[in-house]
Amino acid sequence: QVQLVESGGDLVQAGGSLRLSCAASGSIFSILAMAWYRQAPGKQRELVAGFSNSGGTNYADSVKGRFTMSRDNAKNTVYLQMNSLKPEDTGVYYCNGVFKVGVGLTQNWGQGTQVTVSS
Repeated sequence: QVQLVESGGDLVQAGGSLRLSCAASGSIFSILAMAWYRQAPGKQRELVAGFSNSGGTNYADSVKGRFTMSRDNAKNTVYLQMNSLKPEDTGVYYCNGVFKVGVGLTQNWGQGTQVTVSS
């Protein structure tokens, strides 16, 4: 069983910054991929940024140059540094991960953290 816990969401003014964290815990042998998604009210969940061990880090066009995803392997934690925030960045941000566990692979979601950007 793997658990993902996000934190760092808040209310911020446009142009401000936030740093989200996602900590993975449980019987993890290795992390194969992790990503940040977001869901705005009335919209579908969309990929914001993600990496896999077989490739680099990818970003949605809407956040390139403003958001940076990083990882701390020792803590099984990923971060999303969000700068120059815009009202359209508002939404619930979810962490997703694919992990190698004892008998195979598992994909898990966190509970989400709310980001609200005021104009």
